[in-house]
Amino acid sequence: MPLPQFDVPILDISPYVGDVSAGSRGEVAADLDCACSTVGFMSVTGHGIPDDVLAGLRTALDGFFALDASEKASYIMPAEINRGYTAPKSESLSLSLGVESSTRMNDFFEAFNVGTGDGTPNVWPAVAGFEKAVELYFEHAARVARTLTRIFADALGLAPDFFDRITDNSLDTFRMNNYALPPQEIELNAELEGMGEHTDYGLVTVLWADQVAGLQVVGSDLRWHDVSPADGALLVNLGDLTARLTNDRWLSTLHRVRPPIVDGSIVRRRSAAFFHDGNLSATIAPLASCIEPGGVAHYEPVTVAEHIAAKLAGSRGGKSNAGATREAARARAAVPAIG
Repeated sequence: MPLPQFDVPILDISPYVGDVSAGSRGEVAADLDCACSTVGFMSVTGHGIPDDVLAGLRTALDGFFALDASEKASYIMPAEINRGYTAPKSESLSLSLGVESSTRMNDFFEAFNVGTGDGTPNVWPAVAGFEKAVELYFEHAARVARTLTRIFADALGLAPDFFDRITDNSLDTFRMNNYALPPQEIELNAELEGMGEHTDYGLVTVLWADQVAGLQVVGSDLRWHDVSPADGALLVNLGDLTARLTNDRWLSTLHRVRPPIVDGSIVRRRSAAFFHDGNLSATIAPLASCIEPGGVAHYEPVTVAEHIAAKLAGSRGGKSNAGATREAARARAAVPAIG
């Protein structure tokens, strides 16, 4: 049966991108605070990324994922290096939460990663125009992410440069995803996971995605709901570090990707996620202003490096993350409500 209607707020951030009044910015910050407190996902317009940059990204994705399997495999990096190509069924995102996949099968998406902030060099495929197009989009996505953290500061009543101090050498990872495999390679009667249930690891994620069904988000009713970007919009969601920073005032939303199947075939879906995670040396602890009088801090202080390492050891290394107890509890609570 169809899932209930689930609305993702649409947020126009153009007052922070252009030269406008502080009053308009105040409205944006208030709307963002509401979205982050109730959903943790939003559709962002007014981001200022030109259409030709987005078109170049799509062309780059298509060029790489059209390569034959053996050529793509030549860009696979060791599991501890979050760069290069990820082959289908080699990761299990739910383990980053400490939750075993219900199907015991790894996620079937394939991906290509580039990034900055950890000293790891990028590898670039021999695809015409790929590096230039991806680097150009990366610059724009980084700008959008930093614009969002500026709005975060206003919404939380923090100094305007608060996030600058913990993101001036940020670990930023850009993951390009492709969800498509020939039907004969998958048992279509199985409970497929395009990408298992997980929360994102860092501060904020900026996502470009096709308007193709598949992305699902857990709502306040603990049910999974379909989500697609509005026309011309980017999807934005919070990561665990922001939930920790705000002591769960804001949500790191649980999400997954289920592949749409039509006439026995998996419909292709593309996405590209920019993860803005913060400086590896930065220590993240709940803000005093986000702890209610008489309340308690839900999280112990953790460095960005420690947190990201534990999450990646789950998704890429297959080692269940024992430190994500609050996130895992939400994932398990949502399971009975599926369907």
